[in-house]
Amino acid sequence: MDTKILKGMLLGLAVGDALGVPVEFESRRRLKSNPVTNMRSGGSWGQDAGTWSDDTGLTIAAMESISRLGKIDYQDVMENFLRWYEKGDFTATGERFDIGITTRSAIVRFARKILPPTKCGATDEKANGNGSLMRILPATLYLFGTRGKIGDDELKIIHDFSALTHGHIISKMACGIYSLIAAQLLSGKNISEAFTLGMSDAKNFYGADETFKNFSRLCDENFAALPENEISASGYVLDTLEAALWCLLNTDNYKSLALKAVNLGEDTDTVGAVAGGLAGIIYGAESIPVEWLNILKRRDYLEKICDDFAALFGGKD
Repeated sequence: MDTKILKGMLLGLAVGDALGVPVEFESRRRLKSNPVTNMRSGGSWGQDAGTWSDDTGLTIAAMESISRLGKIDYQDVMENFLRWYEKGDFTATGERFDIGITTRSAIVRFARKILPPTKCGATDEKANGNGSLMRILPATLYLFGTRGKIGDDELKIIHDFSALTHGHIISKMACGIYSLIAAQLLSGKNISEAFTLGMSDAKNFYGADETFKNFSRLCDENFAALPENEISASGYVLDTLEAALWCLLNTDNYKSLALKAVNLGEDTDTVGAVAGGLAGIIYGAESIPVEWLNILKRRDYLEKICDDFAALFGGKD
């Protein structure tokens, strides 16, 4: 796993996140008349242009733990999540300004020592927001980088990594499917090939489980051809996964992907982050518009996180 791939992933995720922050919760109809075309400020959170949110914050909290310890330690990852929640560590400005209800509840359970880390995530069906999907890539990249695959054993770890905050099987499967597709991209496949092969792997791993029927649209060979009005960009984890993959399948460069993702409206920062992380793997950090990277908050810090993570694999450039 070289530094270039890691920087593509993290900067791609952070830029998608930051593009979406100022228009989070806005409707698709409103964005049709005033679309995102560049970094902007304001919005519901009143943040400066280039400010990223919990999507990036929790991703780098996970990366820092893994790179510091050289392994996945659920207790330590949750300690970092708690630092982010209580102290504003791993944030763009020193202040945490966004957090999902399910994620907050899980971190509070951990802080009160009510449950062990992998039991902190809610398991009821209503608790299937996208809060674990948005921060799953560090675990995926670490497992692929050290084991060369995402298979049954690795998916069990991905599921536990999700369960730190989101323990329902739908959230776990969403993270697993996303990781299987990411693994194909890391193997050098293009997005169309990676999607097809990743979903084939998902059918093999999850097909016998009734819950997998929730992901039936992703198994349809015509998924990419769905019209935009049939794609939801809500905070429901399945909607976010579908929206991100649909955007990836219908664009051929980072800029187009990021703008398509955030202009779907609703949960703009997370759809932008989930799509942007994979797009960064595909197209590389060099594909991200320089004017966006120049505005991105704490870019040097994000790149240092990637350098430290890459050291686990020899730190190749």
